[in-house]
Amino acid sequence: METWKAIRSRRDVREFSDRPIEEDHLVRILDAGRRAPSARNWQPWDFVVVTDRDDLVELATVFVGAAHVARSAATIALVAPILAEQRELEYFDLGQATVSIMIAAADLGIGSGHAAVADQELARRILGHPEDHFCAHLIPLGYPTGQPLFPMRQPRRRPFNEVVHRGHW
Repeated sequence: METWKAIRSRRDVREFSDRPIEEDHLVRILDAGRRAPSARNWQPWDFVVVTDRDDLVELATVFVGAAHVARSAATIALVAPILAEQRELEYFDLGQATVSIMIAAADLGIGSGHAAVADQELARRILGHPEDHFCAHLIPLGYPTGQPLFPMRQPRRRPFNEVVHRGHW
C-alpha cells in the first residue's frame, strides 16, 4: 500500500479477528514507531509488545474504555519517563510515534485503536516497566472483523475548507 492510501484507510478498529499478526509485520510496525520524528532526536519512548491473551485481558482493565485491548492480536504500550519538565515535548514525541505505528499498521492491512491508561500501578505490574516511567497509552492491533481497511471517501471529519486557513485565519 502506498502512504496516501494507508493514511486514508486508517481508522479506529475495536473489533479484531482471531488472526495473529505475523512477526515480521509486528517488527515493521514497531520499527516505524522507533523511527518516528522526535524533538532534538530525544526518543523518550520504549515499546512493550503484549501478545499473550491472558495479559491482554488483564491490560484491558487499566482504563474503562480499553475493552478492545483484550480482543487485539497484539497491543503496544508506549512507556516514557516521568518528567517534571518538558512534558509537552514528551507527549508530542509520543504522538509522533503513535501515528507512525498506526500508519505502518494500516499499510499492512492491520487495524489499530488507542486507549488511555488510568491505573498506572496495574499497568506497571503487567508490563514490568521501571517506577520512574509511566505507560502513556496503548495501541491495540489486529485484523479488523467485517470489512478490511480501505480508503474512506467520506471520512467523518470537518470539511477541508473549514479546517484549512491560508495565510491567516
